[in-house]
Amino acid sequence: MRLAPFRILLGLFCLLVAVWLVMPTLVIIPMSFNEKKSLAFPPSGFSWQWYENFFTNPDWLTSFFNSLRVAGLVAVAATLIGTLAALGLSRMKHSGAGLLRAILITPMIVPGVVLAIGIYAVYLDYHLVGTTTGFVIAHTMLAIPFVIIAVSASLEVFDVRLETAAASLGADRFTAFRTVTLPLIAPGILSGLLFAFVTSFDEIIVALFITSPYLKTLPVQIFTSITRDADPTVTAVGTIIFIATTLVISAGLIISSKSTRS
Repeated sequence: MRLAPFRILLGLFCLLVAVWLVMPTLVIIPMSFNEKKSLAFPPSGFSWQWYENFFTNPDWLTSFFNSLRVAGLVAVAATLIGTLAALGLSRMKHSGAGLLRAILITPMIVPGVVLAIGIYAVYLDYHLVGTTTGFVIAHTMLAIPFVIIAVSASLEVFDVRLETAAASLGADRFTAFRTVTLPLIAPGILSGLLFAFVTSFDEIIVALFITSPYLKTLPVQIFTSITRDADPTVTAVGTIIFIATTLVISAGLIISSKSTRS
């Protein structure tokens, strides 16, 4: 009974932190319906014009589909490479595994502008600036650490004796992996896939260095629009991305929880 007040206070504190974290994002939703061409809050009037501008302006739509295409390719590539890397690290028993893991997650630690400068310098020599291939390679490098962490978390609770049991029943290594290991670590792989997609879709620092007039992602278009004329269309774009990301992450969590229970 004495713990009840403490739990209530802790719950209220967590609620306040959650509101503090989410509030800046929620502010853009009413701003996206502003009638005037301004980013002022609170908005005045009500209008759908900024959503209409997003869906009718070729610059916004092209950059949006560019981001979708790049993020989709990055999600697949990073998930495949990151999953294989996590599996390899989980089976390494010597001390070098820790060092190798640290190297693989380096892109999360190194400042983005440092990576961007290095990537840009290399891309100039190989003519990859402003190409889909260049974006996919750069964003895959940034997304792989998130996949490794997510899949490694699933492998930490995976019982390797299940693979041994499958082998004792006649299954080869690939069959044991496909029928035993893969289904059990699927929630971690799905989480890594979602993180890789979001990482690529939202990335701005590297994209600013390797973009070109022929290939511009949505974050670059947002940055350009804000620095050029403070177009309120960015609030409509932010609202759409916020809702879509929330739905995707929620769907992923639901699927992961169902997979874990089953």
